[in-house]
Amino acid sequence: MTTTENAVRAAAAPSESEVTPALLIERAEAMVPGLVARQHETERRTYYAEDTHQAFRDAGFYRVTVPKRYGGYEFSFDTFLQIAMILTRACASTGWMYCLGAAHSLFAGSMFGEKAQAEIFGAGDFIAPLVNAPYGTARRAEDGGWILDGVWRYCSGAPYATHLIGNTVIVGDDDADNAGRADDADDAAPPRRLLFIAPRDQWEMLDDWGGQLGLKGSGSHSIRISGGRIPEHFGIEVNFEEISVTDGTPGRELHEHPQYGGAPASSMALEGAHIAVGMCQGALDAYTELMFSRTTILPPFAPRAQDPDYQLWYGKASGMIDAAETLVLAASRRWHELSEQPVGAFTAEEDLRVAITCREATELAWRAVDEILQPTAGSPAVREGTRLERVWRDLSTGRTHASSAVLLTTVANRGYAQLKLHRR
Repeated sequence: MTTTENAVRAAAAPSESEVTPALLIERAEAMVPGLVARQHETERRTYYAEDTHQAFRDAGFYRVTVPKRYGGYEFSFDTFLQIAMILTRACASTGWMYCLGAAHSLFAGSMFGEKAQAEIFGAGDFIAPLVNAPYGTARRAEDGGWILDGVWRYCSGAPYATHLIGNTVIVGDDDADNAGRADDADDAAPPRRLLFIAPRDQWEMLDDWGGQLGLKGSGSHSIRISGGRIPEHFGIEVNFEEISVTDGTPGRELHEHPQYGGAPASSMALEGAHIAVGMCQGALDAYTELMFSRTTILPPFAPRAQDPDYQLWYGKASGMIDAAETLVLAASRRWHELSEQPVGAFTAEEDLRVAITCREATELAWRAVDEILQPTAGSPAVREGTRLERVWRDLSTGRTHASSAVLLTTVANRGYAQLKLHRR
């Protein structure tokens, strides 16, 4: 067993009784200088270091939205998102890996039943990549559980994950087998799908991350399951993209905090938007350093901080990134407000409304970097290994994420328009 696996399986420390959201945010801010200094090291490793992982555990970062009844803090999701944004500002790979691994205690605490939650949250800490694309297959076991096979890609958070939340196609009966052969008949039913959660002892992480343009240290490795077995209550027969909370959720009934009844699609859009804004804040930090450490290229070669053109560029980019942050914070508040309303208020239309607001915030922040900061920083500032060069690569790669590049820019737009216009 590797030291990484030992770290994952180690018993979680009991939840602190005096911890507050403000304290967790303060702890995240205190880690920023160290994370900035270790960006190159994190890229080379392809995930953040074990001592960083232990520091996150000690700080309580892996139990922010774990329900209280299972030893978590059950703090609001916006507390988690603020921590993720701070960490991402320091190191995009670290923030991405942390956020897309630890965020899904909210999803698990919302969608799975009481029996499953009591088992999956047993250790207190919870890290689970969530892959919504339907990879692999699931078939019924003789004991009524599920047998899983396949490879799930882009599992951000995999190196220290306790579980995998995945989606797959059900096979092994006539309906599913026929559905999987869409060419056999024009009226073939779509394949049945399974949303599942698999403990770490049922899968292996592949060493296949780090060759991308950016986010080289985000721990987004593939996970392979070969004959993995999970109990029946670890699977839900549902198409991930059709999940609705208008009739309530298991988590809304189980837990005090109403956020366990919030819509998952927009919660995941909030994750991506906070990550993107954090990245752009990191780019602005790097540009700020250049404002004082570099001069203009024309006489009188004054520090850039004293040059009217650089002041203009800096002010414009700062305003755009600040506006993007304001948007994502407002979207987060709206998500929580909808979650607190009676069951049925968080409609599909509201879900998409929050999601596309997140997209617009992401695009605004990206434009500040791509159109202002990166072009005006100068060639030496974007040499390989510089902070600004790394952030630009990370942002470019982040924008290719399927949820941002496809779902939020096409499907969400059409879906929101259809729902809103249908009311007229």
